[in-house]
Amino acid sequence: MAKDLLARIRTAKKTGKLLDSTVENLEAWVSSGVLPKWALAAIDELLKKKAYDELNDRFYRYLAFGTGGMRGRTIGAVTTKAETGRPSEKGTPEHPNVGSNLLNEFTVTRATIGLFNYTAKWLRENGRPDVPTIVIAHDVRHFSRQFCELTASTWTRLGGNAFIYPGPRSTPQLSFSVRYLKAHCGVVITASHNPPHDNGYKAYFQDGGQVVPPHDQGIIAEVNAVPLSATAEHLEVDLSRVTVLGEEVDAAYHAALESAVIDPSVFKKSKLKAVFTPIHGVGGIATEPVLKKLGIDYRVDKRQSEHDPRFPTVKSPNPENAEALSRAVTLARRTKADIVMGTDPDCDRMGTAVRTKKGDMLLLTGNQVGALLAEYRISKMKKLGILPKKGTRRAALIKTFVTSPLQDAIGKAHGLKVINTLTGFKWIGSKIRGYEEKLKAELKKKTGIAIDYDATDYATRARLLLKHSTFYVFGSEESYGYLPNDNVRDKDGNAACLMFCELAADAKRQGKTIDQLLDAIYLKYGYFQEGIGQIYFEGAAGAAKIKRILDTYRSNPPKEINGVKVTGFRDFGRQVIKDADGERIPAQDLYFVDLANGFSYAVRGSGTEPKIKFYLFARADVKSARQLPKVKRDTEAALNAFRDAILEDARERAES
Repeated sequence: MAKDLLARIRTAKKTGKLLDSTVENLEAWVSSGVLPKWALAAIDELLKKKAYDELNDRFYRYLAFGTGGMRGRTIGAVTTKAETGRPSEKGTPEHPNVGSNLLNEFTVTRATIGLFNYTAKWLRENGRPDVPTIVIAHDVRHFSRQFCELTASTWTRLGGNAFIYPGPRSTPQLSFSVRYLKAHCGVVITASHNPPHDNGYKAYFQDGGQVVPPHDQGIIAEVNAVPLSATAEHLEVDLSRVTVLGEEVDAAYHAALESAVIDPSVFKKSKLKAVFTPIHGVGGIATEPVLKKLGIDYRVDKRQSEHDPRFPTVKSPNPENAEALSRAVTLARRTKADIVMGTDPDCDRMGTAVRTKKGDMLLLTGNQVGALLAEYRISKMKKLGILPKKGTRRAALIKTFVTSPLQDAIGKAHGLKVINTLTGFKWIGSKIRGYEEKLKAELKKKTGIAIDYDATDYATRARLLLKHSTFYVFGSEESYGYLPNDNVRDKDGNAACLMFCELAADAKRQGKTIDQLLDAIYLKYGYFQEGIGQIYFEGAAGAAKIKRILDTYRSNPPKEINGVKVTGFRDFGRQVIKDADGERIPAQDLYFVDLANGFSYAVRGSGTEPKIKFYLFARADVKSARQLPKVKRDTEAALNAFRDAILEDARERAES
């Protein structure tokens, strides 16, 4: 069959329907001798259907192992009979779809070999005789368990140790487990809140954080060096040397989650009522046991508690979207609950809705939740003596540049150091790692003590960090990610639910609603409003359009937007920009545009989805509570017009 396929691929090339890179990759895959009969049959079927667009999307490139791993389709837009085979009860095809640009057993194995090679090399170069050890977790998506077991099997066949869970677990639990088990790296199989046809392979290093320089580039180089032929011997899964984790690690993570609550006493008299939904994902596995242990009265949407890779009750399993929380909001109205919490499929993000003073249910943005949690946690830490009342520059609030400047205002008003990072929680995790390393070095230098960081209790660790390094107080990003403390090094939807319950319980005990707390913040710091603009560009042609927009922003920055003059332009890819610690921000295609009316916006391509994103920021002074409603309306109208103009400009740049 391979010889016949090669001939037809070359014939198709002559028609001009297939890209040169598609033909090159197709020929390499078909002639490799690695593909099983079903994969060859799938390519044959696509050629017979003349599904050239599908073939281009599947084969025009290798699925890139980026700085955080891989994410992409595991089920094509056109799925063949050979791939569908006998689907599972929940719609999973018999085989992941074939293609160099898809996540399948071939690309997963190739990534695992590269990650193993880098880890083994890193251990040798650091004089460590350790056996390379990995922890792997997965969500409930199509093929997630298969890819988890394949990764573990490949790792042990290469000579390493591999730990997996007996079933699905959240992304933050994977981050915790890498540290708890003292593994050298970790992988979670997830595509977060992407559409059902996607899946991903997300890499972590020994600190429990997502890989950052220099590890990211080193891993990418090793993955790119792995030929397709090297995957052949690993495609048959062997779990005989893989360790399946027991309840001890779950219990340890649950205990770490409890430490997200600063003041458990707030639950005793508040009579808080909550609704929780995992939106068909893994959120209930850890969140619900801890909610029960803390005595929080909550209800769940039973239909959305079912693990289902199709996410059948929502258009998108993203708690940023109102529609994804609609069932939970309906349940909250019926049960007269105070708050709604929803987590995405791998439970690293949390979205919320709250009952207002008027009795309505109000959806909050990630920026609003982050500001509320920052104000509450800093104030509570000061009250309990964890932080000095006047604040200290040895304590840090960390956020991304594209997260609301309201948090900058909150942190600075409390006397804390505010750190802004590039987009992605890995940069927040990296800052935390730096503070940990500084503490260890300072203690070793001054006292000769080699501290066991994870074995040191939270209060002692906080005291030592405040004295010798920087104490991490709280971190968040606008895309609904929050992290309370440093025993996890990624955003944590489980912990976010607990933090938000504490905030809501404390408010209810005082006879206040969350919207009242938010308005009090606006009256104190000014009214801040944010917006998002985004345009999706699918496939090979779409990737070229995204690149064109980013390139033209650098070569031809906007002079005005909607008639308002541009007063400032920051190019994070070319300029030297440093954070509040004096550390240089790594170069990235991120642009900030400032306007004469005080508005600003940021531009970047998404690292996980085929889209370009625009982050809009506005601020207005508020003189009185009576004035606040009008300020909100006026700012929203101005921000909407601002977004429309930016998106129109982007579409023109995409076609230029």
